[in-house]
Amino acid sequence: MTTTPVRDTPTDQEPWSGPQFEERLRAVATTRYHDRHPFNVRMHDGTLTPAELRRWIINRFHYQRHIPVKDALILAKFEDPALRRMWLRRIVDHDGVHEGEGGIERWLRLGEAAGIDRPRLRSAEEVLPGVRLAVDGYVNLCRLGTPLEAVAASLTELSAPGIMRTRIAAFEQHYPWIERDGLTYFRTRVGQGSRDSAEALELVLRWARSREQQERAVAALVFKCDVLWSLLDAVDGVRVRS
Repeated sequence: MTTTPVRDTPTDQEPWSGPQFEERLRAVATTRYHDRHPFNVRMHDGTLTPAELRRWIINRFHYQRHIPVKDALILAKFEDPALRRMWLRRIVDHDGVHEGEGGIERWLRLGEAAGIDRPRLRSAEEVLPGVRLAVDGYVNLCRLGTPLEAVAASLTELSAPGIMRTRIAAFEQHYPWIERDGLTYFRTRVGQGSRDSAEALELVLRWARSREQQERAVAALVFKCDVLWSLLDAVDGVRVRS
């Protein structure tokens, strides 16, 4: 899957209706989501080796640790204090309020449950170049794009609860060597993803009034799907022995 740049050319076409626009956004989040990537398919089928699964955990952590970074960049674009307070919760969800809390901490515990110690995970020495480029691309979209584009890109979360439920079941069934307590990140994200996607979708539907704005929102979501797909392309392209 190739990266699609955010569209810059204006259009004089009539805007889609609210339901039509939402349908297009949901279609992108469904048909281009990375649950269809061959690596994720193998993960959920239970055919990954321990080395492959650990490689994914290490490289995905590079994405996870940048989630609060991109959310801080989005928050800084908001002039409305109410919006800033709402979006701030996303940063707290990942960073926590105190040491030992939050989604990043839960991912570190996933790594430990899979036999990856914290210094190894935090070092980022094993992060693949393709993963770094994909994550940088997403962070830069949130840094340089409009608030509409940055929020629209987050709508991959429309599909997140489903993949988390699938992942929990797959890990419990196929990877019993990973301690069950390590799956807390996935369990937590089911509820958080549903809440966050509903909030972001409401904003995007309200902000995108012209056809050009609607198309830019769709393009931003396509770009984010490509980021997640490219990350897995990089992880899947490495061949190592278990």
